[in-house]
Amino acid sequence: MMTRMLILLLLLPLSTSGWTTCSSSGRAKSALSMNLFNDFGDLMTGGKLAETMTQLPYSPPLSAGSSMSDDKRVLAVQERLISFTGEDFDVVDATTNQEFAKVRGAMMHLPGKDKMRVTVDGEVCAVLDRKLVAMTPTYDILRGGEEKLGWIEKEVVALQDTFDVYLQGAGGNLGPFFKPPPAFKIEGDFMDRNFCMKNTLNEVVAKVSMDWIVEFDSFNHYQVQVAPGMDAVLVIACLCAIDEEFDEEHKEAKKKREEGKDGWF
Repeated sequence: MMTRMLILLLLLPLSTSGWTTCSSSGRAKSALSMNLFNDFGDLMTGGKLAETMTQLPYSPPLSAGSSMSDDKRVLAVQERLISFTGEDFDVVDATTNQEFAKVRGAMMHLPGKDKMRVTVDGEVCAVLDRKLVAMTPTYDILRGGEEKLGWIEKEVVALQDTFDVYLQGAGGNLGPFFKPPPAFKIEGDFMDRNFCMKNTLNEVVAKVSMDWIVEFDSFNHYQVQVAPGMDAVLVIACLCAIDEEFDEEHKEAKKKREEGKDGWF
């Protein structure tokens, strides 16, 4: 794996934008190294973030006042250390250090009750409602908790773990075998929580990575980059659904390992 990464690094084109005019050759080399590092990071995380997303495929955005921005956003998403639901997150704008949103899970995991709510400024902007009967892990995305905007589901057959985001009524919704084309596709290294979200034009509209600066086994801490013109609330909602899904898979795998040990002794 390390050999392949080094080969990819060596094959990266040397961008002239990495050079700066200065009297010190050390500063120029430093700038070039930083450019190579950024290019390599973009390659490993799905490509560069779009400078401006072409257009949202739905209207209005989930939060009229906070979803959209003309500038790139960097959000810190932290799972709460003390949580009665295990699905509680706090979202902070990393630039201003101001609260952006809160995500709160349901107290009871029952049919119709297993939901996560995304609130911005005290207003419920989106609700994730897990479907208990589905071929693959699926969450309905409800605008304001009532209107179904679409859903996010894990692909059944794929070379790598992939999640698709579909919009309600886009091209028809005739069941699991006659779905519309996905409005967004989320793919990458989900085991290490390093993935990106792309639109139908293959533009990277959001990138998610685990923040290794703050790392605890009991909760997750993410850095989320959102492209200008992308709905940041939708990105947060999808991230929380994926985090919950892989937490569930981790618990199941741990349970099976423990049952296997019990069988030996």
